[in-house]
Amino acid sequence: MPERILTSAAERGGRTGSPAAGLRLLFLTQTYPRWPGDTAGPFIRELARGLVRGGDRVTVLTPRAEGVRPSWLDDGVDVHTFAYAPRRLEVLGYGRSLASDERIRFGAGLAAPLYLRAAAAAVGRHLARDPYDLLHAHWLAPNGLVALWPGVRKRNAVIAAGLHGSDVFIAEKAAARPAIRRALKRCELLTGCSPELVERVVKLGYRGKPCRVIPYGVDVDLFCPADEAAHQSSATGWRERLGIPDDATMLLGVGRLATKKGFHVLVDVLPRLLAEFDDLHAVIAGGGDQMPELLAAVAEWSPEHVARIHLPGLVAHDDLPDLYRSADLFVLPAVHDPQGNVDGLPNVILEALASGLPVVSTAISGIPLAVESGVEGVLVPEQDRPALEGAIASLLRSPDRRARMGARARARAVSQLTWDQVAAAYRDAYLEALSERQRQ
Repeated sequence: MPERILTSAAERGGRTGSPAAGLRLLFLTQTYPRWPGDTAGPFIRELARGLVRGGDRVTVLTPRAEGVRPSWLDDGVDVHTFAYAPRRLEVLGYGRSLASDERIRFGAGLAAPLYLRAAAAAVGRHLARDPYDLLHAHWLAPNGLVALWPGVRKRNAVIAAGLHGSDVFIAEKAAARPAIRRALKRCELLTGCSPELVERVVKLGYRGKPCRVIPYGVDVDLFCPADEAAHQSSATGWRERLGIPDDATMLLGVGRLATKKGFHVLVDVLPRLLAEFDDLHAVIAGGGDQMPELLAAVAEWSPEHVARIHLPGLVAHDDLPDLYRSADLFVLPAVHDPQGNVDGLPNVILEALASGLPVVSTAISGIPLAVESGVEGVLVPEQDRPALEGAIASLLRSPDRRARMGARARARAVSQLTWDQVAAAYRDAYLEALSERQRQ
């Protein structure tokens, strides 16, 4: 692991408070929640809001999308959209750029130069109008490439590149690497939610400057066990909607239906688990390109087993808390897909922890930052079907163990993974990069 990769401000003994006047921060992102309950980039929104609560000023630039206002104030975050092509050609961002998260869609590849030119122009205009302390380009590819544009370079802004998962996969492509290397030379801070992602980008050519591994956060008030919910939980409503008895054991997986989420591995082991545990129901909530493959695999099961698998499709972000509260354990067997793409730290794992669920997942990327195997859940090797089946079965056999792990999961989220704590770690990283610039 590179010497300057850190998991939190506390580990380095650094200052986490903002200066008296606060920082002036400009975010560039290709995804940001477009409406209440939107699942596109909620972690960018929550980070920005956490920084604002800490006294900083955050402006977000995000591409135009259907039905989205040109600008709005989002709980203190100043959000502006930019157009980059005729509307029918605006197909980048908001989860539309990759097919199954494994290959760049044809239209997205064609739109990329238009997007980059418009994004760089928007960044240049904002840097010219306001003396921002730092530009954070979330998703190294494509947004980190705006560092190469003359209109951005001449402003001499401190630039941070934020790594989230699929951007690293794109940055490693042979066609992208030369431009990415040049952009990295202009970046003065690298942030990522996973040690693996940061290490992979360091190998691309980021050297001698600050880099931080900072896990995502979670809203522990929104995502919480039923007995802590501020409003009447409708967890039983989810069970009624899905046809799951109140006394059944419910296994839950949530996420986009893409290879790297590993739901195909879970589907492979579910028939044996359903045969062993008569009261088990499994819910896989999410939409995506792999839904037809998932449905085809389930269609091969016995009718009795098919009746106990539930695929509700995409669930709005605001509906997720009650879905988690209806479950008994959470499973996400994440993997590296055949192209090497991997999630940094899936937000759904943090949401499950905050909801008081034991988590069964894989010991890859940023997941071990949030889940200690044997404490808040069980981590198994990726693609190891016998290990996954055994981990799930052991928890299904022991409700008491599930309860203990769930309580520790909730405690971990509350004590270490709130968005205010995560925002403080980001602020500390920004201050370090700014201090490095002043020393030059």
